[in-house]
Amino acid sequence: MMTPLKMWCLLPLAVLLLLSISPTETEVVQLMSKACKGFLLNDRPPQVPGILENGLIKQNKQKRYKAICQTFQDEKRFVTLYDTENKIPVFSAYKYRGEQKGRPEHVPWKIEPQLEDMEEINMEDCERVTYKHQASDYDYTNNNDYSRGHLFPVSYAFERSDKISTFTLTNIVPQASSFNKGSWDKMEHCVQCILKTYCSNQEAYVVTGASPSKDTQKNKLNEKVNIPSVLWSAFCCQGKDKKTFLAGAHWGKNTADCTSKYLEMRTLKELQQTFGIDVFPKTDCPSTVTVAELYPKQIKSQCDCTFQPLTTSAPPAATNQQFIDFLYRSRTFCRICKYQGSVKAEGHQKKKLKDLCLKLKHNGLRSEDIDEAIKKFLLKLLKSDF
Repeated sequence: MMTPLKMWCLLPLAVLLLLSISPTETEVVQLMSKACKGFLLNDRPPQVPGILENGLIKQNKQKRYKAICQTFQDEKRFVTLYDTENKIPVFSAYKYRGEQKGRPEHVPWKIEPQLEDMEEINMEDCERVTYKHQASDYDYTNNNDYSRGHLFPVSYAFERSDKISTFTLTNIVPQASSFNKGSWDKMEHCVQCILKTYCSNQEAYVVTGASPSKDTQKNKLNEKVNIPSVLWSAFCCQGKDKKTFLAGAHWGKNTADCTSKYLEMRTLKELQQTFGIDVFPKTDCPSTVTVAELYPKQIKSQCDCTFQPLTTSAPPAATNQQFIDFLYRSRTFCRICKYQGSVKAEGHQKKKLKDLCLKLKHNGLRSEDIDEAIKKFLLKLLKSDF
């Protein structure tokens, strides 16, 4: 017989930070914040424009969005920001601490009773066909196209009780089945290996979220649950040298996947530019470089990660504008600019490279006229094992 899940607490988002408010409220907030510490780097929640800013759910959104301090067997496990209208989580945040092998079997899916204005604080088995403010297990049945996609993956949980705690419908989104088992699964395994191999004490902070579909009438599971258009995930940890921080981000469209597809590791800045979400605000997490760029060969060999091929095939005969667009898209060129001091080249080439990198940084490269000799030099540099 399975041990009952206990003490699931639905909290206002103020649990995530201590706030300067009235004395009576402060006491409550301090207790909640203390109880929910440990799942966010420096206890700073992500910045989600228009929803979650400076640690607070926007006042006009507090009825719709709820923060859940996910608790199992009297222990807090992770934090979720939940959208009660779309009936999917905005994100789940958790601390990776390594993991014990084995996936618990036959775990009943649970719901959060406090989302339904019930007084019961314990997590309950999903027994209804429908709920007003959250998805039910019934919404996911008899559907071959979409599966229950964990945001906090069961494979990332440390021990059995942690793994069981991930089986709540407030941690689940409708995920295209082939995407769940395909490129997303490959990404999770790759990142997990990186966390084990390169993070101090195998500890890292991970935040995984979903961007809801804007077509809320068409893209609904069982005509109730929003099918997100994109899933994203980001991590940050202190390196084993305890001097540097390592980070990376991934995202992918929530559509049918092919078996050979894989996701490219991106920077935290690229994630913010694409979705507007600052995952680790005001921390030491590097925003413009990924761990994959720092240790490309080691990660590929140690973690069996497959990274997006670097595009270096822009022909010298391309128009000036095409070549400039190519440089803007090239992550290798950005890395070359970052470490241009170590580039071996003739004096005039190094001078031109420095000038181009400076203009790239200040978005002034569009007006540059690059001659054919420099194009050939740059292409050769991009194809080198830099």
